[in-house]
Amino acid sequence: MIEIKNFSKSYVKGVKAVDDLSLTIEDGDLCAFVGLNGAGKSTTIKALMGILPFEDGEILVDGKNIKSNPVEIKKMMAYVPDNPEVYAFMKGIDYIKFILSIYGVPFNEGEMEAFAKELEIYNALGDLVSSYSHGMKQKIVLLAAFLHHPKILVLDEPFVGLDPKATHILKEKMKEYTQAGNTIFFSTHVLEVAEKLCNKVAIIKQGKLVASGAMEEVIKDHSLEDVFLEIFDEKEALSNE
Repeated sequence: MIEIKNFSKSYVKGVKAVDDLSLTIEDGDLCAFVGLNGAGKSTTIKALMGILPFEDGEILVDGKNIKSNPVEIKKMMAYVPDNPEVYAFMKGIDYIKFILSIYGVPFNEGEMEAFAKELEIYNALGDLVSSYSHGMKQKIVLLAAFLHHPKILVLDEPFVGLDPKATHILKEKMKEYTQAGNTIFFSTHVLEVAEKLCNKVAIIKQGKLVASGAMEEVIKDHSLEDVFLEIFDEKEALSNE
């Protein structure tokens, strides 16, 4: 379980990038985090991952505070940023083995091969990461994240750069993962995918959480896009896509 309680973060004194945000994500939830660019999604995610320091509020994972138990909590989680940073001097296969070694997880060649072939990156695992496209880097980071079987996956715009087949495979993998009792919290601008994929949604506007809960309760008889455009001025929302 993830519990974000009264979390605030300022980069400039007096200007809050995130303002008093409280959100609970239960075990087994597949929760989309949506909002305009600059709304505070990445700030919240980086604080949750222990990457970004903060003063106001607290973030708990399974009842443990990210500030006082950073290593213990990070062992339970995997993070895929919106811009995958992968060591360019490594081969793809070496990067995967490196990530697994950090988490102390044995390398399962059969599992790795099956998933890599699904993502159509298996034949490139012997190549240097420096030769990879953005989409290939995204695939290798996602592959490494899933292979160490974290309890919680935190993804920042995971579908960006993926081809349609990889996007479909990732969606299926995310559903299987949460159906097994694990948790996924991810930001996305792809509202149609979020609506169909997720059981929970949280909407953030100018640093404040303006709607959250079960998907069907938040959207009611509307689509997520309709709700989103109602919360934000339509012209404002479209200009930030």
